[in-house]
Amino acid sequence: KQEVEKIRIKITSLSLMGSQITSDETIQQLFVECRLNNFLAEETPLSLPKPTGGQRIHYNYSTVINMDKAANHAEREYLKLILLKPDLPANSLKFTVVSDPPEDEQELECEDIGFAYVSLKEIFQKQRDVIDQDIDVFDSQDGSAVIGKLMVTVEALQALCSVHEECSKD
Repeated sequence: KQEVEKIRIKITSLSLMGSQITSDETIQQLFVECRLNNFLAEETPLSLPKPTGGQRIHYNYSTVINMDKAANHAEREYLKLILLKPDLPANSLKFTVVSDPPEDEQELECEDIGFAYVSLKEIFQKQRDVIDQDIDVFDSQDGSAVIGKLMVTVEALQALCSVHEECSKD
């Protein structure tokens, strides 16, 4: 039973479309952060050179969030909220594409350049994990502009079902 109580996240690759980001000389290296509400932030261990016109950069990074009852009570309570409160705004995993300053310009800050989301509520509603899916990356300055695609896998259905079962027993 314990085996299913985890969420597996894989960040496969990133491509950018022609935008200010592709032409911005100050943006050279990119990494991706993944965040579940305030609990957890994981980031790709490497920042990779910014992809140019239509190319993809490959992170092939994966991580697992344990959701077992004993050690991860807060995370499970959060998943329950996602399932029980239909209007909860933060019901997604948030992926942030971050510009990493070049080695010789470390005084520059890391800068968020785009955001992508995978809805955990939707995974539960559709009863389907997200496997190797390209999701839109939205510009951090203009939330409606799509600047690229992030290929991700989010395997959360079993953990969500387990939490849902627990809700119906409470």
